[in-house]
Amino acid sequence: MEKARLWLMMMAVSLMLASPWSCAILEATRPEVPRLDRETLKTWLSDPQVLILDVRQPHDWQDSDKKIKGAVRQDPHDFKTWAANLPKGKKIVLF
Repeated sequence: MEKARLWLMMMAVSLMLASPWSCAILEATRPEVPRLDRETLKTWLSDPQVLILDVRQPHDWQDSDKKIKGAVRQDPHDFKTWAANLPKGKKIVLF
């Protein structure tokens, strides 16, 4: 029983020590996400063949002071409900 407890404690400590390293490795290997410039966004907003969908989590959207005027807000949890109603033949941009 004591060996099992000691083993579990050692495993827990090992996991706690490894966690910061694993986060650093993931951070270093994550690809850079390109930022969208205003001119491209303006072009898309003025193009009737482009639909901009804001699919942030509800709490992220509500807490944000940055919302794209003209974008269509959809809850990602209800994807099956609204995905079938997306217009055919349009370029769809997700945010």
